[in-house]
Amino acid sequence: MNNGIPIEYFLVTATLMFFAGVYGFITRKNLITMLMSVELMLNSVNINFVVFNRYLFPGQLEGHFFSLFVIAVAASEAAVAIAIIINIYRNFQSIDVEKTDEMKF
Repeated sequence: MNNGIPIEYFLVTATLMFFAGVYGFITRKNLITMLMSVELMLNSVNINFVVFNRYLFPGQLEGHFFSLFVIAVAASEAAVAIAIIINIYRNFQSIDVEKTDEMKF
């Protein structure tokens, strides 16, 4: 089934998004930008779910359901991560990764 846009375009876009997220996660020192990089990686995975569902099983919706599940997990992960980041900021007055080098109970 051909819908006009080749699958390679979607895969290249998702790959670029994923590696931009990996690069951002590795190079950034701010916890908020690291969280945004993880969200970017999860969104690239969602693109892959939808694209492979569309090209392999055009009449079914499994890829869309997996994408919705990933979105729900990402939303809960972001809520927990922001709560942790707020707690770190209250304790250390900074959200830089290098300044949070000691663990407290």
